[in-house]
Amino acid sequence: MWLFHQAERIGGVLILIVVSLFLAAGLNPSVEWFQRRGMRRSLAVTCVIVLFLLGVALFLLAIVPVITDQVAQITDNAPGWLDQLQKNKMVQDLDDRFDVIDKVREYVTDGNFTSSIFGGVLGISLRVLGALANAFVILVLTLYFLSSLDSTKNAIYRLAPASRRDRVSKLGDRVVASVGGYVSGAVVVAACAGITSLIFLFSVGLGQYAVALAFVVLLLDVIPMIGATIGAVIVSAIGFATDYRIGLACVIFYVIYQQVENYVIYPRVMSRSVDIPGAATVIAALVGAGLLGVVGALLAIPTAAALLMITREVFIRRQDGR
Repeated sequence: MWLFHQAERIGGVLILIVVSLFLAAGLNPSVEWFQRRGMRRSLAVTCVIVLFLLGVALFLLAIVPVITDQVAQITDNAPGWLDQLQKNKMVQDLDDRFDVIDKVREYVTDGNFTSSIFGGVLGISLRVLGALANAFVILVLTLYFLSSLDSTKNAIYRLAPASRRDRVSKLGDRVVASVGGYVSGAVVVAACAGITSLIFLFSVGLGQYAVALAFVVLLLDVIPMIGATIGAVIVSAIGFATDYRIGLACVIFYVIYQQVENYVIYPRVMSRSVDIPGAATVIAALVGAGLLGVVGALLAIPTAAALLMITREVFIRRQDGR
């Protein structure tokens, strides 16, 4: 019980460490790519980190102003969309009973929207500072884990008996490669969703919100199971608020795209990294989300894949007498 309470007290730190480990595993294939071209690991790690930070900085400089402007447009147009919703008979019935529209309009436009969510300006500042501090800690830990990944793995492998050390090291390398492949693959799948959404939104008539909404889809698509659906619902809702034909086009597009992503893009991208049955994927994501929320859902699938790999290679092989 005492140990459980102590672990609960440092739960936030443990989450930062686990996230950093997964990021290090995700960046490790890039480091190995530089190493295969004759570069020392320390220099390869430096190059990967510099390129990663440079890419993030350029991305933020390019997209944050656009997203800010488009989010402001969405906020300005929200009252008009609420007025349009009032013309719908079903919405009118609900509004007559519960006064929904006026409450939402007041909530969005009275200036207390942000303060009610984050607890005022001080709350926003503290949350921003906390997020920046966590990001800095994750960056430092990721850099450390990435630079010392080989020595850390070798130190762990030495804990195994000498007779089994070679098998343990090979299995451990496969687990690390699997986790790294999953992280890289999830980024590729999310990027495909974001880019495809961006092109579609410009072509369907939502160009004024395209960058912001595509960015939302990209971020949410990283979340297993429900992320892509939430992104599609958000985009479709704004599409219906703008024009019912645009909303219908959004629904059709995302229904088709999610089938393509689920049965074409995702299997091809993940086929070399994550070998896990569909039912186990669902169970792992639900358990991870229940334990650690979004972070747990993100980490659940590669963790389940690693556990299945260990089970197949250790327990099942032992049961088969091999």
